[in-house]
Amino acid sequence: MFNPLTILVVTVLSSAMAMAVLGSLWRAAIPGVGYWISANAVAIAALLAFALQGHGPHWLTIVAANELLAISLLLVVEGCYRFLGRRTRPWAGYAGVLAVLIGITYWTFVSPDFSARVTVVSAYHAGLYAMLAVMMLRYRPSNRPRYCYYFLAVASVLLCAGHLSRGVMYSFGMLLQTSLLQVTPGNVVFLAIGILAPPCLSIGVVMLAHDRLAERLERLANVDDLTGALSRRAFLAIGEALPGATPRTGSPVAMAIIDIDSFKAVNDHYGHAAGDQVLSHFAAFVSANLRGGDVFGRLGGEEFGVLCPATTSAEAVRLMDRLRARLASAAPGELPRGLKYTFSVGVDQHRPGESLAQLMARADGALYAAKASGRNRVMAA
Repeated sequence: MFNPLTILVVTVLSSAMAMAVLGSLWRAAIPGVGYWISANAVAIAALLAFALQGHGPHWLTIVAANELLAISLLLVVEGCYRFLGRRTRPWAGYAGVLAVLIGITYWTFVSPDFSARVTVVSAYHAGLYAMLAVMMLRYRPSNRPRYCYYFLAVASVLLCAGHLSRGVMYSFGMLLQTSLLQVTPGNVVFLAIGILAPPCLSIGVVMLAHDRLAERLERLANVDDLTGALSRRAFLAIGEALPGATPRTGSPVAMAIIDIDSFKAVNDHYGHAAGDQVLSHFAAFVSANLRGGDVFGRLGGEEFGVLCPATTSAEAVRLMDRLRARLASAAPGELPRGLKYTFSVGVDQHRPGESLAQLMARADGALYAAKASGRNRVMAA
């Protein structure tokens, strides 16, 4: 049969398992994980202190236990702040921890009142759960799946409602008891609800951490590490999809294949580190000067590609030529190590019914023609 002590023991085991799962993510250096591990450790200490009620001093089993439990939830919120990249801190939560300490101390030693202690602790926890729910909904990254953020938000709302109900019932005398471990139906019900808090929070933050790992893996698969441009695989995947939409929208799609001129000479004369700097500079330069809907990727080595939706071949030539002229006129201080370099471009427009490979072959042919004509130029197929 469930009783308050059994519920506390089960909650301690749940927090211990959450620490083990979160500990496995420690080396991934995900922001917030350290706070979440600490939160479970502090929660275990708090629950063990609660379990000693009747066998230990009040400063430990009541004051310290309640304060540690409040700090535990604050650490969860602090971890979520760090995870979401918030530069501020939950200062209201820190002020609340101090208020809980003062209230618990007063209603334990000055004017003993179990219901008042429950009310102040429940109000604090309800406030932090509300803060957590708002944060998950307001600062959720728009480019990530919603499920884990909504899960944590919904769990926080339900736990907030549970704490509000508990606080109201004790403050208005609807539930009467004198000890946390007293076996009464109302106490067992609220503690049974409370047992769901650590696993729900732990499941929620573990899902957040795994989503961050998935985001990193997606970036490794889709983004070139050196230049920040799309990888060849991701670029070609988008390229396969864009022409398919052309018959429906009636919009042209142009492709430009870009090659940095005499790049091998840069590596030979200045070293591969200088070559990497040139590649990074070039990718940043192109990305900063393309239009919003253009797609930029690295095809391999010093060769890059640009997909230009709703753009004809002639328009793409003008766009690329503006980029070429802008780089050619750049001051030495704007270039990596002051190295002056240029690039050549081949451009063509997608034709109805053809594959991406056919479009790339023509653009590539135009690029070779630009190279053969003296480099530092843009040519259409």
